[in-house]
Amino acid sequence: PMNKNTQREASTNIQNYSLWEPTNKRVRPLAKVSSLVNLISPSKNVRRFGQTIQSMSLRGDSKSPGLSLKAGSKASGPTPTKRRSSVLWSETLDVHQKSSFSTKEIKRQEAIFELYRGEQDLIEDLQLARKAYHDPMLKLLIMTEEELAHIFGDLDAYIPLHQELLMKLTEETGPDGTVDQIGQIVIDWLPGLKAYKNYCSNQLAAKALLDQKKQDKRVQDFLQRCLESPFSRKLDLWSFLDIPRSRLVKYPLLLREILKHTPPDHPDVASLDRAITIIQEILSDINMRKGESECQYYIDKLEFLDEKQRDPLIDDCKVLLCHGELRNKSGSRLHVFLFSELLVLTRPVTRNDRSCFQVYRQPIPVRDLALEDLQDGEIRMGGSFRGAFTNGEKAKNVFRVSSLDPSHGQSHTLHVSNVYHKQQWLNGLRTAMAQQHGAPAQPRESVPEKHRSPSISAAICDAETDENCPPPSAGPKLRPQTLSKTRLDQKLQGSLRRKETGV
Repeated sequence: PMNKNTQREASTNIQNYSLWEPTNKRVRPLAKVSSLVNLISPSKNVRRFGQTIQSMSLRGDSKSPGLSLKAGSKASGPTPTKRRSSVLWSETLDVHQKSSFSTKEIKRQEAIFELYRGEQDLIEDLQLARKAYHDPMLKLLIMTEEELAHIFGDLDAYIPLHQELLMKLTEETGPDGTVDQIGQIVIDWLPGLKAYKNYCSNQLAAKALLDQKKQDKRVQDFLQRCLESPFSRKLDLWSFLDIPRSRLVKYPLLLREILKHTPPDHPDVASLDRAITIIQEILSDINMRKGESECQYYIDKLEFLDEKQRDPLIDDCKVLLCHGELRNKSGSRLHVFLFSELLVLTRPVTRNDRSCFQVYRQPIPVRDLALEDLQDGEIRMGGSFRGAFTNGEKAKNVFRVSSLDPSHGQSHTLHVSNVYHKQQWLNGLRTAMAQQHGAPAQPRESVPEKHRSPSISAAICDAETDENCPPPSAGPKLRPQTLSKTRLDQKLQGSLRRKETGV
């Protein structure tokens, strides 16, 4: 027989072992706790936390509690990913209700309902980013509070903003489930979106820091376990952080869809027109700020071999027209930046675990640039082992830039990955040169759809900034390249007016 001390020690050992021993008990639903971090002790390591988080859903669906496997039992398949409801507004009506509305009115209410559901989803994602990512990483000391603040920004501050729109739409909803007028509600609410200006401007730096932190095994392990959990919907952390930006560019589309199905004599028509104008102005302002921020971000990453290499014009650059990896005639990889005032050729390097761009040649002022579009097969490119013993391979998608200033004596033959990117570089260079010379830019040449890169030609830009010039588009995009064309056009028009008036 065991004495009391022996019994107490055995009980303690069993309790400790039960942390790892498989169990069939229901996991406590997450919706009943204030934060994910409350489920664990700060002393628990990431591995233990990861095993806990994978066995539950964020909303704590009581019908599908997480079950651990018994020792020796056959492993079951992965936990199903949580999916959002895709119910349409018309599906919430019974047959008699549905028959009382015209087809056009049903489509209008569907569009309004889409706006409403989108706000619900956005609020849920913002809350999830805090509870499932930010708070646990802070509690587990995976990242510092300063790093998390830099990556997450003020996401919490935007939740009340979207809750406000949700509340107003709910109040405007009638007994039959319809919203009669929405235009004025949106007009009154839209100015609050200006709060996203700083958040969007910081995205490039936030993404760079997150990518850097992913090299840490603890961060990597934590994010991977979250990605494999049902609540993530197979989205990584950056996808959640980029959701506000992607939501912003959808507002004009949603409002146009509502307007499209609104009868011409409806009092909401004028208000919706005004709302569309307001959101476009807000997006343009955010876009300008984001473009200037990205431009400065890359300028700060330039590394000059000596002070003579630093052209004073770099301080006047406010717009980054395009940038990306190109190859020179010898086959060396270069990262080329086309700013509004300078063309800068660099080589990516790492200094003290910090990535930067070492300036490869003296930057060429755009005003001194000469551009030559080279035909496919016109020149031969070297750089390969085989090319060292032959005349090289005939190259495609090549153009040449050179300096008209004899003191520079520079000429660079650059190879682009495909015909679409080549045309975007040519368009960007011609636009910048035309602005500097005070002449109208040449018409942009189009590229066959089959050559277009999906990540560039998408109507709504994806999260990461593309490394090449974007295609022309009428829709607002939170991208500095779209901004740069607009600003250059404005400068060009102003230059022409001054020239005509003799000022």
